[in-house]
Amino acid sequence: MSFRRYILASRSPRRLELLQQVVHRELIVVSPPPSSEEAGFDDCTSVAAIRQRMLQIARHKAEQVRTQLNNDEAALFERPRTLIISADTTVIVDQDTARPVVLGQPPENDDWRETVRNWFLDHYAGKTHLAATAVHVITPDGRSAERVIETKVTFRSDVAPWLNWYLLTGEPKGKAGGYALQGAGSVFITHVEGSLSNVVGLPLEALLELFAEVSLK
Repeated sequence: MSFRRYILASRSPRRLELLQQVVHRELIVVSPPPSSEEAGFDDCTSVAAIRQRMLQIARHKAEQVRTQLNNDEAALFERPRTLIISADTTVIVDQDTARPVVLGQPPENDDWRETVRNWFLDHYAGKTHLAATAVHVITPDGRSAERVIETKVTFRSDVAPWLNWYLLTGEPKGKAGGYALQGAGSVFITHVEGSLSNVVGLPLEALLELFAEVSLK
């Protein structure tokens, strides 16, 4: 089955740009979930638990949009074949320790620069971390598929000389982990193992596989 409408349950312009690489823009509708509240990771004591929480977050985003869509279009005799796409991206550091640490987006207040500075110096410099994205796709009638994709990202050890400049660009704001692989943040990265689009926020290789999986159900 081919879909004639793809609903992106996300406010992220980066995810929209990525989705447009595999789906024609005229078929995409951007419909963020009405609530931006998400479960946290404070009680997650392993990478496996973090993966499951990310999937829960992605499912919740998609379900909000699916419920609203079904309510809005309940009276329609026929609707276009539709697929809803949601995702949750985060950075996992110290993944090999007893209690890994999750880094989401920097705070929205004036402390974001100091927070990102600490992330770079304490968790990134000379180390490898995981950039992970949970992707969930679902049709209005409830056929779904999902998975978590992880990419290993290694930073150079001498981040300090460029850190003040990077913070002045403002690029870390609104980015999972406080950096953008596709932007100026690339100057800090020495090696990427896995999907590049996953680090940006939407793993296209996995997304195409999920499209096919739902189509076959």
